[in-house]
Amino acid sequence: MPSLKYQAGDKVMGRWPGSSLYYEVKVLGYDAKSRLYTVIYKDGTELELKEQDIMSVTSFQQRTRSRSRSNSRSPGRRRSRSRSPARTTRRSSSRTTTAAAAAVATDSTPSSRGDKKLKQAAEIKISPIQQEKKPAENNSNNKHEKKEENNMASKVNEADAKVEVDSEKNLGRYNLRRRKEDGDSKAAEAKPEEREERSSAAPPAAAAASSTPLDFGGNIGALVLMLFLPAWVLFLVLQVNQKDPSLTNLPTLPPLETFWDPQALGFVIIWIFFQALLYTLPVGKLSEGVLLRSGRRLTYRTNGFFAFVVSAAVVAAAVYQGADLTYIHSHFLQLTSASFLVSMLLSVYLYVRSRSAGLDERALGGNSGKVIYDFFKGRELNPRIKEFDLKFFCEMRPGLIGWCLINVAMALAEMKQQKLDTPSCSMILVNVFQLIYVVDGLWNEEAILTTMDLMDDGFGYMLAFGDLVWVPFTYTLQANYLVSHPNPLSLPVLTAIVVLKLVGFYIFRKSNSEKNAFRRNPADPRLSHLKTIPTATGKSLLVSGWWGVVRHPNYLGDLIMALAWSLPCGFSHLLPWYYIIYFLILLVHRDSRDMNACRRKYGSAWDKYCRTVRYRIIPGVY
Repeated sequence: MPSLKYQAGDKVMGRWPGSSLYYEVKVLGYDAKSRLYTVIYKDGTELELKEQDIMSVTSFQQRTRSRSRSNSRSPGRRRSRSRSPARTTRRSSSRTTTAAAAAVATDSTPSSRGDKKLKQAAEIKISPIQQEKKPAENNSNNKHEKKEENNMASKVNEADAKVEVDSEKNLGRYNLRRRKEDGDSKAAEAKPEEREERSSAAPPAAAAASSTPLDFGGNIGALVLMLFLPAWVLFLVLQVNQKDPSLTNLPTLPPLETFWDPQALGFVIIWIFFQALLYTLPVGKLSEGVLLRSGRRLTYRTNGFFAFVVSAAVVAAAVYQGADLTYIHSHFLQLTSASFLVSMLLSVYLYVRSRSAGLDERALGGNSGKVIYDFFKGRELNPRIKEFDLKFFCEMRPGLIGWCLINVAMALAEMKQQKLDTPSCSMILVNVFQLIYVVDGLWNEEAILTTMDLMDDGFGYMLAFGDLVWVPFTYTLQANYLVSHPNPLSLPVLTAIVVLKLVGFYIFRKSNSEKNAFRRNPADPRLSHLKTIPTATGKSLLVSGWWGVVRHPNYLGDLIMALAWSLPCGFSHLLPWYYIIYFLILLVHRDSRDMNACRRKYGSAWDKYCRTVRYRIIPGVY
């Protein structure tokens, strides 16, 4: 067997996959089977590189010096390029890349103002190497300097766009262990024609997709959840209608024919198609989503608040004409079954159509090759019928607006069953609190484009069932409970619950707005006071504002609001407290998923972030 060119422990220059940038790395080992060297960068990121993508430090320095001399002896060619803007975009890419690489390798001080700008542009790309030399990166002044560098970098984005195209073309050849995707936000500043070129030319990161760890215990966990979730919803629906809904008094399973009602199925289908019609109307703002791996940005019709107003007007008109909304309460089981059937049919359709979707259109987490798991998680990231985005529509429309419709129906059912002229104070609080939550989400609908569901998760059974069944038929549990189990409230208790709700809502809204604004435009002058930690992906992690208090302040606000939703139901039974218990489990699990994903993606920068922001959700507790 021939001797290896590089040995474990050697300090060499390794090319970042898909680009012409070289960084100082340390060789960890060699895999004879794959013929790849495992190397580690200064920020802790581990990659596997081919031998031709590794150079000794001496050879790299000689090559960069040689290129520098060659460029300096060719003034005529530089003048020619300056006279030809079309060629400038193509050729300046290599020149910028070479200068940046030389700056990384030698850490030399630029000798001119132009070289200084190139080195600043390089620093944006090589944040993992610069972290050790800039320990004060998180103060406000440095944050402002970072934004200046971002502004400067946008001036050379024509060169960067070419490098990014090359990066995506070659990414599939490498096994990225701790970094699953290229999240460089500056690619979004590329010109439209450059984004189109990237979209058509760049193959997906297939290696990254297949190596994404499985959530929920893989195939077995996905199968268990697919069976458990409908059974749990059925248990809640049957339990809440009992005279004594304590957990020691389990409900009996009704005859199978009681689950089915064609009229209930018809109402569910009409409601979904009505919301789809409102979604397609040319009313409201066209919003851009985040930059996809393919280099594209999808547009979304964010008219959810308009859909809510029209829906409320139509329902009010129907009630005025004599429609009996208490039908929803009396046929709650049949409506639940019908919605489950629709979600299952939708899930099957999504899985079948995903088999013909391109690899760059699939979600990283739902492309494992395991049928049950992929069916559960969803294989396609953004399934669309022409411009109709199925995931975005289901996420915000039929279930969320249906949640409010069901709550109103429960208030009317309480008046009818308890012989009241108006709903009870407890029912009014639950309706108003949850109405505010839904209306706020629809008013700020654009913010959902930067959430995990839209950016990372595929659209499959998990989201389809959650959007169409779980949200409207379990989040209404408090209102459903109060129909048969009234709970009077004194004025001091009522006031305390209202204050608690307002505090939770304020934390939830302010933290979400801060996060959404930062993700969309980190260089926004209004965010210049925020401190950040740079990462190897080119993105930064917020460590001040609400996001410096805990890692998930929006989760904290959500939990406080969930507490305010449950308190009006009193303490007689545990059932109406189900939501906050479930939500706490959900958020802790989601935090765990976030932690694992971010540690793989950001490497040592994430460890530094965790040391800076110690608590995950509840300050001083967790």
